[in-house]
Amino acid sequence: MSPTRRTTRRPLARRRLTGVAAVALLVVASATACSKEAADQWSRAGMPEGVTKQATIVHTLWVGSWIAALATGVVVWGLILWAVLFHRKKQSSADHLPPQVRYNLPIEILYTVVPVIMVAVFFFFTARDETEIMKVTGTAPIKVAVEGYQWSWRFTTEYQGQKAVAAGVPVDLSKQSVETPQGPQLVLPVNSEVQFDLHSPDVIHSFWVPAFAFKMDVFPGNVHNRFQITTLDRAGVFTGRCAELCGTDHSRMLFSVKLVPQAEFDQYIKSQAGSAQ
Repeated sequence: MSPTRRTTRRPLARRRLTGVAAVALLVVASATACSKEAADQWSRAGMPEGVTKQATIVHTLWVGSWIAALATGVVVWGLILWAVLFHRKKQSSADHLPPQVRYNLPIEILYTVVPVIMVAVFFFFTARDETEIMKVTGTAPIKVAVEGYQWSWRFTTEYQGQKAVAAGVPVDLSKQSVETPQGPQLVLPVNSEVQFDLHSPDVIHSFWVPAFAFKMDVFPGNVHNRFQITTLDRAGVFTGRCAELCGTDHSRMLFSVKLVPQAEFDQYIKSQAGSAQ
């Protein structure tokens, strides 16, 4: 290599190193600024933060499933690397088959028993958590009748003999934002049990609030799906939507859930009393 070419490449390499260092510093700074948020996201394995007791159950099952899947993946990857590194074809045995294990009874039993045990464990935890999530006691102090129709929602909240109704129209997506969500707003208190009764007068819809980590279909006819939640002590406004393709304006079928302190909820119910009549 000529001296001229060597001197030309050194500044180029130095510039590349400087660029890489700058990018690395930017990544570190961004990671530091968002470290708490990133840590929260990692702890939930990418799921949104839940606002109900049932959401915490879903999150635990979700994270546990990922841990089990990654542990299985590590074992499989380790076996693959072990086979690649220590059981490669050797020149001295080019014309010989390696030891065959297709009739090895202990290994074949292992191949069968281990997956069955894994599936059984997954099934047990899924069935246990599903039973808890889908449990409806019928004693919740707050009952909400949810009517999903083309293409909006009507919420009728009943509490201590009083009713409040919130109904909407298809949302104008050009004005929709996270800070000021449009559509009907369902107001609920924190730290309370709430029962939902879902029904549709036209087609199948799906009631979904990501912060609940749960969704349920809304059927027409005489089918009324029910579920129950226990809200946590986390006030705020949380978006919801229809999760079932239900027609032309499906994307505009938005709503929000507002969790407020109990005193504020009591005042809301009093102010809205009689609106359903």
